[in-house]
Amino acid sequence: MAATTTNPQAVAPGKPEIPAEWIAEFEAAARRDLKTRIRYGFVKTYKPVMDDAPFRAFDTTADYRRWCEENLPEWLGYGRV
Repeated sequence: MAATTTNPQAVAPGKPEIPAEWIAEFEAAARRDLKTRIRYGFVKTYKPVMDDAPFRAFDTTADYRRWCEENLPEWLGYGRV
């Protein structure tokens, strides 16, 4: 039977220790109620072109893919591989 431990060094030898500040922030977040944790858990990031219109519809997937390739920045990841 394996011994249980809370020491991160014992679990992952050779990996750096988790900073105490990070652990304190995690523990504070864990004490928050669910509604607050969900509110803080999502970050709105503006996506150029994608967020500029409230609605778009395409007749085919090919039309959608073509529109993505022609209009979206490559870093958004909507291009073909």
